[in-house]
Amino acid sequence: MMSDSGSDEDIAAEDRGSTESVRKGCDPLVSTQRSKLQQRRAKLNQQINRELRLRSGAENLYRASSNQKVKETVALELSFVNSNLQLLKEELEELNSSMNIYQTESETVNVPMIPLGLKETKEIDMTVPLQDFISEHYGEDASLYLNEIRDFMELRQAMRTPSRNEAGQELLMEYYNQLYFLDQRFFSPHRSLGIHFHWYDSLTGVPSIQRALAFEKGSVLFNIGALYTQIGARQDRSTLTGIQDAIDAFQRAAGAFLFLQENFSHAPSLDMSGPALSMLVRLMVAQVQECVCEKVILMQDNDLNVLLQAAQEAARVSDVYSLVLQAMSVPLLKDYVPFSWISMVQVKTHHFRALAHYYAAVALCDCSGASECLCMPDEDDDEGREIKALIQIHTRRPDKLNLQDPEDKRRLGKAHLRKAIIRHEEALRLHGVCKMLRKMDILQEVLSHAHARSLEKYSDIDQEDDFCEVAEAPEIQSHTQQKPDIKTPDFSAVRVTDIFHRLGPLSVFSARNRWVRRHTCLVRGEAGLGLTLRGDSPVLVAGVLPGGCAAEAGLREGDYIVAVNGADCRWAEHGEVVHALKSCTERGLELDVITLQSHEVEKRTNLSPTGERECQSGSPRKAGREYERGSSSIWNWSWRSGGGGSKRLGSTFSLSFGNLREGESMY
Repeated sequence: MMSDSGSDEDIAAEDRGSTESVRKGCDPLVSTQRSKLQQRRAKLNQQINRELRLRSGAENLYRASSNQKVKETVALELSFVNSNLQLLKEELEELNSSMNIYQTESETVNVPMIPLGLKETKEIDMTVPLQDFISEHYGEDASLYLNEIRDFMELRQAMRTPSRNEAGQELLMEYYNQLYFLDQRFFSPHRSLGIHFHWYDSLTGVPSIQRALAFEKGSVLFNIGALYTQIGARQDRSTLTGIQDAIDAFQRAAGAFLFLQENFSHAPSLDMSGPALSMLVRLMVAQVQECVCEKVILMQDNDLNVLLQAAQEAARVSDVYSLVLQAMSVPLLKDYVPFSWISMVQVKTHHFRALAHYYAAVALCDCSGASECLCMPDEDDDEGREIKALIQIHTRRPDKLNLQDPEDKRRLGKAHLRKAIIRHEEALRLHGVCKMLRKMDILQEVLSHAHARSLEKYSDIDQEDDFCEVAEAPEIQSHTQQKPDIKTPDFSAVRVTDIFHRLGPLSVFSARNRWVRRHTCLVRGEAGLGLTLRGDSPVLVAGVLPGGCAAEAGLREGDYIVAVNGADCRWAEHGEVVHALKSCTERGLELDVITLQSHEVEKRTNLSPTGERECQSGSPRKAGREYERGSSSIWNWSWRSGGGGSKRLGSTFSLSFGNLREGESMY
């Protein structure tokens, strides 16, 4: 059951808690426009959660009651709740679709981009569940790990408000990588920790709660992509450097959403469903294509080739935004995607189609001299190349027009301008329909400027005594010189140290292994200790000589040596343990060993630290399958299996030694 957390006191407590720990990449809720937006969004999420609970309770009462008067009262209450809920959702939609807050502060006029707001989450106190698991599963004094638990919780608190730069991305990556270790250490297939992860839909604010750690990982991955959209939207696209940075950011955002779509399934919130992620990937690709077009336009100087390339790039942008509009119109999303997003995509579809016709018209009317435009050595060949290029940018050959005739070129250019003006006017009409877009002065300025420029160009080439038949301009053939390169998140770029590494190497000391710890005394005999050791961290008893000292002490093949004379050696190298054993006197050595009782390994492609040998630091690389056992399908969110995983082993100690660096040594 979801707890009611909509009170102002709870919200204020969370806001205070978020500022207690400030670390690199964290932007606490200070007095900035963006943080104020986050604060308002968080409060709306809480209020929506409360209204949903009220509605759920009222609906249950309505179904359960047989008293007609009670039903009428409940029905009236439901109407008020639904009305409040609708108002709250509309207010949240207006906040989430607010694109101005994430745009560049440059004075240069550019078409605004569509960024995503981050998913909000509640603060979680993991102290008691983690301490209980450390005590019960690892047999350790849980109070000794309070610092580690606090460090992890502070990291989670910091990642709730990442800064809008690379440091913020590294913070999210760091937490995402730490979740691998948390999963291995504490999330056993045999029991649930009782930790519930609360996340809110990034667009509607509808809360989702799950015990599955995969939900936490997927939500963080979504925020990685969302933060890249904000970084891309804030770039100054009046310079080539700014455009390239925006391209890189949107490509990385598309990679994060695509990775999430391909590796996670059964998402409990609509923003992480397959259709929504597919739409977001297309939207990011379209914004990459828009930046590529802006780069070409930035370099254009009335050169024929550049103008034709700009026309085809603009047509390409219009085409990809048409695909985005199709993705937004699927039944699952048509009532989910903000109206301002749909309107913006429609505006851009018409705006860039108008630009395609405009640049084609400029190429036809202003670049009439082949030797001037292409600078080829042979004038006749130049003219042929020019005519061929002008024909090829169209989806079909212009009817009844000879492009070698300057007058026919002017007529075709005029026809393109007519289409450009019609498209510009449609973009302006759609802009005026949407309340949110009307508030964006910069978009109004861009559209109006482009429209006025086309009208001015049409006026320049229009002739009063032109009584020729009106030409029909074909559509521009879309083409791009730079296709988007979707970049999958590189988790290995941010290396982390396992916060709970003191529990021991993950190859043995994980939530999926069970063991028995024993204390024994080993005395050296005339024939030595009578055991074979292999590997390190921890050192394995690979063989025991029958009748030897080790056998008499109760050591068995497959035991791991975890302490010698009270000194912890779980992370000790092979040579260190050998040196300690050689110091054995007649009084013997006190050994602590563990014996694995089971080694149950599910087929997983879970993120694993780099390197062959289990070490204290690593970085996840692959995604894997995760299930929350014993829960209904609505609570069950999993990672899709990508193959790989460990070999299934029996209940004995036959372990793989492929990760050991040293051979066997007999002592």
